[in-house]
Amino acid sequence: MKLQHIDLHNAITTLSCALDLVGVDEIRHGKRVAIMARAIAMHLNWPELDCLSILYSGMLHDCGVSRIHEHRRLTETLEWDGAEEHCIRGAAYLSACEPLAHLSTEIRYHHSRWEKLLDTPIDHHLRLRANLLFLADRIDVLQANFLNSGLILTEYPAIITKIQALSGVLFAPELVNAFAEIANIEAFWLAMEPEYLDEDLRRIGSRIPTSLLDIPALKELARLFSRVVDAKSPYTDEHSQRVAHIARQLAIDFGVEGYELEQVEIAGLLHDIGKLRVSEDIINKPGGLTPEERATMHRHSYDTFRILQRVFDDSKIPVWAGLHHETLLGDGYPFKTEKKELDLECRIIAVADIFQALAQQRPYRQTMSLEYILNNLQSRVASGHLDAKVVAKLTENADFYYRLAIA
Repeated sequence: MKLQHIDLHNAITTLSCALDLVGVDEIRHGKRVAIMARAIAMHLNWPELDCLSILYSGMLHDCGVSRIHEHRRLTETLEWDGAEEHCIRGAAYLSACEPLAHLSTEIRYHHSRWEKLLDTPIDHHLRLRANLLFLADRIDVLQANFLNSGLILTEYPAIITKIQALSGVLFAPELVNAFAEIANIEAFWLAMEPEYLDEDLRRIGSRIPTSLLDIPALKELARLFSRVVDAKSPYTDEHSQRVAHIARQLAIDFGVEGYELEQVEIAGLLHDIGKLRVSEDIINKPGGLTPEERATMHRHSYDTFRILQRVFDDSKIPVWAGLHHETLLGDGYPFKTEKKELDLECRIIAVADIFQALAQQRPYRQTMSLEYILNNLQSRVASGHLDAKVVAKLTENADFYYRLAIA
């Protein structure tokens, strides 16, 4: 089985960047939580691997959040009654992803009060790890108003005092004490500035060897990304996974095999990751989009391309995923790519995406019948937008593909 060298540190950082798109106005929240949690862990002399692991948990702690409204509720107050839902969701996503499954328990409890965690039947070190994420997360909420104002060096003593008042209730006393000690150093706060965060993460990553993942593990990582995207709306549930299944089978029908076939499936899983930037108000809108909303929607494929370049820079996955809204007429988006530059795999994913989207219920319409979908695809072929051979191949086994789309 072919193995792929993957920079797991870079992949996690990239997923954190993608999750940043959900916040829109809270960019780098995950990275700040990660760097603060790691700093506190290092101050407590945790083993080096634990410090690295808590860094990754910090970047991924909000992987269960894909809706902008939910993100805003989580960053408005120290505690929110609805916070546990995204913890459960995020833990489930990570549990299904073998390379990151070891982080699932601390993600599950990262919004639990310390006094509640003491009665939770988990290992004590996991309690501390989960609570450290909660502590760093809430510190970031308290400092948010001062990040861009330049006032953090005058305001941080009040933040320390507020956190200390919650010792033993929301947060473990030993974590609070460690935070109070290092938070009195100005450098702790100044390191939160964007350019320094990115520099520090690159520096840490430069010392970590790349991971060697087999194809199943690589696809698990891709499914983690896709689950976060598809959870933005009940109308897009499993869209990416179904597109991936359809694209894979179409590629098989065209004789694609080996690692190229696996890349087609991964590109299908990840083709919509740029939609994390798009508000669920737009995705769930029952009527037509305004020009401004359409422009926001149109940028998602470019964001997909750029995000995937960071992880798969030596493969065609970013191209095949990012060009799924290009057409054979060269009037698609985001690159206006000409027909001769569109690989077969790009054309396959484009057809798979449209086919599945039409088969799936959306806020502005019900599920379309197979007959309607095939007529729609043929009209796009006639207009010169879709590849006739790909649509013909799908039509040959239309019932089978329809089951893949709606199963």
